[in-house]
Amino acid sequence: MSSTAKLSTPVKLGAIELKNRVVMAPLTRMRAIAGDVSNPLATTYYAQRAGAGLIISEATQISPIAKGYPATPGIYSAEQTQAWKDVVQAVHAKGGKIVAQLWHVGRISHSSLHPEQGLPEAPSAIAPAGKTLTATWQMEPYETPKAMTAQDIVQLKKDYQLAARNAKTAGFDGVEIHAANGYLLDQFLQDQTNHRSDNYGGSIENRIRLLSEVIEAVSAEFAFDRIGVRLSPYGTFNDMGDSDTTALFNAVIQKLNGYGLSYLHMIEPRSTTAGGNDKVDENAPDTAALFRKAFKGAFISAGGYTRDSGEQALVNGDADAIAYGRLYISNPDLAERFACNAELTPYDRGTFYGGAEKGYTDYPSL
Repeated sequence: MSSTAKLSTPVKLGAIELKNRVVMAPLTRMRAIAGDVSNPLATTYYAQRAGAGLIISEATQISPIAKGYPATPGIYSAEQTQAWKDVVQAVHAKGGKIVAQLWHVGRISHSSLHPEQGLPEAPSAIAPAGKTLTATWQMEPYETPKAMTAQDIVQLKKDYQLAARNAKTAGFDGVEIHAANGYLLDQFLQDQTNHRSDNYGGSIENRIRLLSEVIEAVSAEFAFDRIGVRLSPYGTFNDMGDSDTTALFNAVIQKLNGYGLSYLHMIEPRSTTAGGNDKVDENAPDTAALFRKAFKGAFISAGGYTRDSGEQALVNGDADAIAYGRLYISNPDLAERFACNAELTPYDRGTFYGGAEKGYTDYPSL
């Protein structure tokens, strides 16, 4: 028995059957082409990684105003959907499973990325600290977003449903609703960013409402057991915070328990800088330990795991599968390398975002 006995075993996440417990985390790579269409190279990139038990696609915007960075792909047009269909077919041809991560960045954006829609939208008109990339890859201070109206929220739910319908058309095995890392749904959840006084603000129950309604909108296209949700309690990325994180996320989990979801995917706050650096905060709370037992379904944990620490988390019962991000960039056959304890290829951070083949499809397999 190797020390990855557990990582290499099959597992079922709702209706999605995985051949192993090694998950490829969603990784923004900023290589989309004109029209926010997934790059043809992405077909090769994802197919190379089909040995994962599950691939979670890079975050994919559900509408033009949902976009927050240059060269990220969408899933709201026919052309975008066709490009994703090519990706999914390539992954399935190699025996892999893949879900689409549905994304709306909220205030983490810039009007240059969606000039027709104007300012970014958010629960409240509160600008995040810091700077962001514009459409021309320049760093500019964040703008103050416009607070979403009731009509904007109605439209948002329609956009999520359309994106889910397109994901189904493309053949994805399911979808993951991105409610983490300081993007729109997380902005509604946490009281540092949500100062609303309507049914979507104030009490924890009200702040959870939008996530709940989005899950229900998406369930018109995918059964609940093919829908996952990603959360990042205690994460400070994108200027986030809440006055009572534990109470908030325990309430979110209780709400999610009622749906029979495919899985809950949680990012450990020790590494929620999301691409910023490789520093690990050893003093950060252990969210798998805090929240795993509260969730009744399958649980994916992400955040700076190694082969051994991932295996240990599975053995301890802290997760049912482990998501790996940066290691999957430079090791397309990561699950296979883990299984035989092969050496890992180091990654080149300089090629994470933008560019073409280099640092994307040119990393070797064993």
